[in-house]
Amino acid sequence: MKKTASTEIDPEAIAEVAQRVGTSLTASQDGRGRRIGVAAGRFNGAITLRLLEGALGALAEAGVERRDVVLAWAPGAFEIPLLAQAMIGATRRVDAVITLGAVIRGDTGHYDLVAGECARGIQDVQLATGVPVVFGVLTTENLDQALVRSLPDHTNKGREAALTALEMISLVDQLSSRS
Repeated sequence: MKKTASTEIDPEAIAEVAQRVGTSLTASQDGRGRRIGVAAGRFNGAITLRLLEGALGALAEAGVERRDVVLAWAPGAFEIPLLAQAMIGATRRVDAVITLGAVIRGDTGHYDLVAGECARGIQDVQLATGVPVVFGVLTTENLDQALVRSLPDHTNKGREAALTALEMISLVDQLSSRS
């Protein structure tokens, strides 16, 4: 499902609801001083590269320094969760990991296994480490859908994943500082 005017939340509604609770946290997309890992899949790599371009553009616009971005290429989407976990490491070397790749449905059940296990693995890593690991892996029915979701504009899902990573870092930091 695409974002539409009927599915977007009105910023005024967020402000109104904030008046009715004790604490309302808002996320920042400020990337200054943030360390970001990018775990990218080489399989369907031309699509992944388009997502990566969107992500890197968004990170640069948000103030993330080039030297604070670590990029590693996994063979495919199935291997991305382990790569994300290694990027975080025991010393939390990154503040968030953006995962990028493309799993495109084919003629076999391979799609269901790879897409599902990739998603589960990514979720497992972020829950186990407490570090945001953002799911930027496309799971599409066909190549055309993957191409549309990786266009070089504001709809690029890699760009969206990068901005989500910055927001999640901000929210997790705010919650950590409150405890």
